[in-house]
Amino acid sequence: MKSTAGVAETARAVNATEISARATTIAALARIEANNGRVNAFTDVTASRALARADAVDEGVKAGKALPLAGVPFAVKNLFDLKGVVTRAGSKINRDNPPARADAVLVERLEAAGAICVGALNMGEYAYDFTGENAHDGAAHNPHDLAHMTGGSSSGSAAALAAGMVPLTLASDTNGSIRVPSSLCGLFGLKPTYGRLSRSRTFPFVHSLDHLGPLARSVEDLALSYDAMQGFDGDDPAMVKRPLEAISGRLERGFAGLRIAVADGYFSGEAEVGEMMALATKTLGVERRISLPDVPSARAAAFLITMAEGASLHAERLRTRAGDFDPDVRDRLLAGALLPAGWIERAQKYRRAFQEQVLALFGEVDAILAPSTPMRAPKIGQKTALFGGVEMPVRPNLGIFTQPFSFIGLPVAAVPIAVPGQRLPLGLQVIAAPWREDVALRVARQLEKAGVAQAPVARGFADA
Repeated sequence: MKSTAGVAETARAVNATEISARATTIAALARIEANNGRVNAFTDVTASRALARADAVDEGVKAGKALPLAGVPFAVKNLFDLKGVVTRAGSKINRDNPPARADAVLVERLEAAGAICVGALNMGEYAYDFTGENAHDGAAHNPHDLAHMTGGSSSGSAAALAAGMVPLTLASDTNGSIRVPSSLCGLFGLKPTYGRLSRSRTFPFVHSLDHLGPLARSVEDLALSYDAMQGFDGDDPAMVKRPLEAISGRLERGFAGLRIAVADGYFSGEAEVGEMMALATKTLGVERRISLPDVPSARAAAFLITMAEGASLHAERLRTRAGDFDPDVRDRLLAGALLPAGWIERAQKYRRAFQEQVLALFGEVDAILAPSTPMRAPKIGQKTALFGGVEMPVRPNLGIFTQPFSFIGLPVAAVPIAVPGQRLPLGLQVIAAPWREDVALRVARQLEKAGVAQAPVARGFADA
């Protein structure tokens, strides 16, 4: 299969025996070998495991099994457990741990559907990052321009996909780590409702904010993978018991009748962001604007909760191995350990109040549009940039538009918007009410059908 082949196309071809799962896997491994040196997406390549799994998929297809993800190569952010591989979570410290004894639940579910894991991917240390720069494994490079950032912390998940090495990756999103790289690398992503997909056997960052989800190059591919990963898991205390709510068959319902509004006020960036949002809203015919209540306070509260929970998780490592952290990550965690308990209590109270106010807005609208990032990808190593006309640090502020929605666990589709004449991508968020991933993806699909939302393999990486 070519690098441009997606999840749906690959699975259809393998199920029809037009190509074998072994062949799709060999092709993916060859692309990784050829291109990973340019983008630094993979930290571990599991070739032997992948080929063995591919042979099992081919046997299943020959036996008449219809597998929704048959022969689809995928890779995972290296905070997902892969049996026999050390779960780095982007850190130096975790490399001293023994290899994982079992796969993460979401890996198991994708492979049960016929997909084939080919490795683990670079990420920001312990997921505390928005840039994609890792002090231990090096920065991931944006395939659309190798001098620029991928965004983080799911840097390798975006780089591998945009470079066409695999058609599907898994990532985590605590404050925006699916949506920021999706925007900067021009990809579709899905942060499901908090409690929707299992987090079992993954390395956490902030338990009350962590989400897991897929990145892909089409809405259909997102939906197919998302459907395969659904299901209750009692080992994740955040999961909610809900029936399986497949959305692959609902994408073509269109968006007629959906009430869509654009978030205004806080959600403005540089001129290029306004241009991108104007193109998307014009395509959808959306004119309504809506104001979210006191978003800066929501983001501030999200910062405090992130710092405090992160510091608690890493307390022992900070005591015994502080010198082995990326200094930028270590210093933020140490600051979190010093936060007064009263601040965290107030942040949690505000979180509940903000959630209630935003949920009330979904009585008036079905989806809210907002930019994913305040700018296109900065250059690797760039420390500051203009945010709304003010020069501010890059690393904490690339997620300025994503944090308020992670904070309250809403489902969000990340959608890459193709603005003519621009090589570096930019994207928007489609935010829906809890458990309405289908609404977010239906809006994304409409933008895709109109040709405004596109996620091509980066130039110089696509097969001839």
